[in-house]
Amino acid sequence: MQMHPPDTAAQFRTVDDLAPATLRHLLDRAADRAANTEDAANTAESPLAGQTVALLFEKPSTRTRVSFETGVTRLGGHAQFLGPDDLQLGAGEPLRDTARALSGYVDGIVARLFGHDDLLTLAEYATVPVVNGLTDAAHPCQTLADLLTLHQTAGLDANLTWVGDANNVCRSLVVGCAALDVDLTVATPADYGLDDDLLDRAAALDGRPTVTTDPQAAVAGADAVYTDVWVSMGEDPEGDKRAAFVDGGFGVDESLLAHADDPVFMHCLPAHRGEEVTDAVLESDRAVVWQQAENRMYAQEALLELLVG
Repeated sequence: MQMHPPDTAAQFRTVDDLAPATLRHLLDRAADRAANTEDAANTAESPLAGQTVALLFEKPSTRTRVSFETGVTRLGGHAQFLGPDDLQLGAGEPLRDTARALSGYVDGIVARLFGHDDLLTLAEYATVPVVNGLTDAAHPCQTLADLLTLHQTAGLDANLTWVGDANNVCRSLVVGCAALDVDLTVATPADYGLDDDLLDRAAALDGRPTVTTDPQAAVAGADAVYTDVWVSMGEDPEGDKRAAFVDGGFGVDESLLAHADDPVFMHCLPAHRGEEVTDAVLESDRAVVWQQAENRMYAQEALLELLVG
């Protein structure tokens, strides 16, 4: 089944590059691919046949790299991985020059970068679709998988609670939930919450989340509870930040989840077991983290069909 969305975006820099109707359509397509994964992988229909997608990665990755490489292959295309030692960026070539050069060779670029401004530069100068595979400000592909997982488990009419740092994963989730009218509560320590600009973006979509500094109150009545690492890649692993989460009771364990209504548990991985989540919760039947990880591939396949295919 080919995808015929109501509108498209040339780039996928943040979740709100897709109109809400397009986002819903994309999730329906991803759910169809997930439900018929063998047929989807072996179909004679190959929307990326003869096309190459460059994977431009400054950061190491497990799920992002493998899910994109496998997804491109399943769509009939070729994925070309380009790590930090494979390009002239380290030798001083401007990113805008790299963007224009790659655009002459490939049909799409997936970029996993440190700085979000670099992602915006890449998208500005590339003449092929650019997909944000992660930056310090946003992780929109993760949100596609998160919403797909929520749809498959608790439902998009569920009460979803985020407990932890308002990091790039959280920021993108806020926008995605606002676009689809998902009831979201975000619990963070006082100094690690969402900024006003992001809340304004959510409000513009008529979906401003509930924000609190009380994790127990946040999970009350939740159908799904989501967390991520407290200290992101590239941040100082020591210091006051970790202490704020420990002292505030932001670790997800069975005692915290007892305040909810038998929720599913979500995590984008990798997890720091014993910090933001206990081993018991992560290995419990309530955890849907492996389904969530697998859904990265299906959601990104649907996205690549939309943007590249």
